[in-house]
Amino acid sequence: MSDQKIEQYNHPAGGWGALKYVALHLLKEKVPGGGLRTLLAQNQPDGFDCPGCAWPDRDHASTFEFCENGVKAVAAEATSKRVTAAFFAQHSVSTLLQQSDYELEEHGRLTEPMVYNAESDKYQPISWQDAFSLMATHLNTLDDPNQASFYTSGRTSNEAAFLYQLFVREYGTNNFPDCSNMCHEPTSVGLPETVGVGKGTVTLDDFDLADTLLIFGQNPATNHPRMMGELRECAKRGATIVSINPLRERGLERFSSPQHPSDMLSRAGTTISSMFIRPTLCGDLALVKGVIKRVLELDDLALRDGTDRVIDVQFIAKHTAYFDEFAADIRAENWDDIVTESGVSRDDIERLTQVYVRGKNVIATWGMGLTQHKHGVDTIQMVSNLMLLRGNIGRPGAGLCPVRGHSNVQGDRTVGIDEKPTAAFLDRIEQVYGFKPPREHGLDVIGTIEAMLQGQVKVFIGLGGNFAMATPDTPRTWQALQSCALTVHITTKLNRSHLIHGKDALILPTIGRTEIDMQESGPQGVTVEDSMSMVHVSYGINKPVAKTCLSEIDIVARLAHATLPHSRIDWLEYVKNYALIRDDIEKVYDAFKGYNARIQQPGGFHLGVASRNRIWKTASGRAQFKVLQIPKDTPIHQARRKYGPELMTLMTTRSHDQYNTTIYGMDDRYRGVFGQRRVVFANLLDIQMLGFAPGDWVDLIGVWDDGIERRADRFLLVEFDIPRGCISSYYPETNPLVPLNSFADKARTPTSKSIPVLLRRSAALEA
Repeated sequence: MSDQKIEQYNHPAGGWGALKYVALHLLKEKVPGGGLRTLLAQNQPDGFDCPGCAWPDRDHASTFEFCENGVKAVAAEATSKRVTAAFFAQHSVSTLLQQSDYELEEHGRLTEPMVYNAESDKYQPISWQDAFSLMATHLNTLDDPNQASFYTSGRTSNEAAFLYQLFVREYGTNNFPDCSNMCHEPTSVGLPETVGVGKGTVTLDDFDLADTLLIFGQNPATNHPRMMGELRECAKRGATIVSINPLRERGLERFSSPQHPSDMLSRAGTTISSMFIRPTLCGDLALVKGVIKRVLELDDLALRDGTDRVIDVQFIAKHTAYFDEFAADIRAENWDDIVTESGVSRDDIERLTQVYVRGKNVIATWGMGLTQHKHGVDTIQMVSNLMLLRGNIGRPGAGLCPVRGHSNVQGDRTVGIDEKPTAAFLDRIEQVYGFKPPREHGLDVIGTIEAMLQGQVKVFIGLGGNFAMATPDTPRTWQALQSCALTVHITTKLNRSHLIHGKDALILPTIGRTEIDMQESGPQGVTVEDSMSMVHVSYGINKPVAKTCLSEIDIVARLAHATLPHSRIDWLEYVKNYALIRDDIEKVYDAFKGYNARIQQPGGFHLGVASRNRIWKTASGRAQFKVLQIPKDTPIHQARRKYGPELMTLMTTRSHDQYNTTIYGMDDRYRGVFGQRRVVFANLLDIQMLGFAPGDWVDLIGVWDDGIERRADRFLLVEFDIPRGCISSYYPETNPLVPLNSFADKARTPTSKSIPVLLRRSAALEA
């Protein structure tokens, strides 16, 4: 672990720093001698898919195609450190709760099923048979299947996710909270109304043809590092890249590719972004509306002067609906409101507009910087409006590119992990399997926590993830989990969710994606779908961590077999050969026709996205412009009217040494933070205005109207280049400040990028 310090990082992202940290993490995790062999098999045709982010690979066969954070994920899974029954015999749950999230992660891989013993406050071994019996007993004694909720992590394969949803629907509920609810739900909700499909419209080939990239609300060098390779290539051939983000992130300034000797030898790296636009938090919708307004103004000038039109008149006439109403609303918008609410000067909006209209092929990408706001859905739809103006959807080199987080978060939703299933999907399930699935929509993440707090959900089963730490309003989420009769976590490593448990609790160890999954018919492969709708197969190469670990598919099948003794489905047959599951997925989803044959192709296959081919599955049969208002009375506005300039808007973010809630280390070197995590980034003028100085310790106090005290104590103030009135800090440490009932309209994604807070001198230091 590094010494605690704040020190500006002046090197490009990637480069020698990345290689250094790769070596350090392999040593720290005590990866066996075959570690290099493991890394070389990552993202290869006969190897395993990276268990980290969902960024795609070139033909899934690139040489040495992995990134620093991908290595951390692989090293964490391939570690030689073990958490055995002897470990749990030495440590009570109460003592483990005193350890940090980083320390819990560092203990290593779980090796055998464990059950909580309330008398000793310890986990103790349990046989798999008894574990399945305990779960089945709890599930079958509930008054209503809706009293159980079934969480899914984005690391779960297509096969495990499909089997999971099939079991749960035959059991009788649609309660499927999943990680999509907390990240890209506004994308999944917003895009079907505009272009007909809640997925991106581009593939990696489009990046070869794009001349302009607009990167909204993203920090790819940390969150999707393999994306940096594509951005580097785009920059080197002259494409214009614009970073639109409150934080000026190092990776979007300069990047040095460890795969390219010229970068490593020069040490200067490649300049990535040629323009940085810095909206205030919650300001993206107003900013994009401002760009659209300026595009229409330029088009009006062109029409008056008899020059080439700026908007794509032919595309709009042939492929879109509601343009006239949309254009009238845009023209009526007030420039002063746009500038005030976006936090971007009119000159910068003009500069951004010029870049957009010069672009012949424009790709818009975005991450959770756009989605985790109250008006996240509207913001995504406004980006869609912008791209429709010049026909930048459904042609080579242009399109919409939402960049998902976990490696199969998109695939899980594709194969049925959805609390709001369509009638057509449920009809197909009934047709194929002969049972009537429930039609009532189920609970998402927020709904599950609320229902647990109200005593309406009594059993929680998590297929991966760290629910207790990933979710908002941490103390209330913990209270919700502790109120359950049974909590179950299917997992590879110890995390805090296993310690925030119900009356009965199970930890069920599973093999990882890097490990050989040997079943009756031989070694099994599993499939995932990346952010660009490519589906490919993954085979582990390492020996499983222990004979007592089962695959996720085996666990789900045995749970279904134990819980549903009268089911007509032969659940255990699926375990013998996962191709049988893919055959069934093909029966339910036409897009997967020829599934088992198609995954044998190098790189897998593309599922097909209708809007990519300008087929619009909307109510009008066309791409639809949406009239959307700039929000002027959000909780942030209301709090600022009450507290004035001392009100800060907090965005939570990852450090470079973490992936989602998994903490790999204590450094965030690109932002100059070493050996620590309890820091808050703020503008120097705001620090001084509040009567503080950089290096002071502060408490963060939540501002909400429900009478619940929310706070996160003792954070180090760090001067950073961030817009006035905005601050940033890491999650999960600041998740307690996100109110449970503060979520995106229509999508219910927690508003983790727009939290009203006050800063106060640390009470701990005052004492």
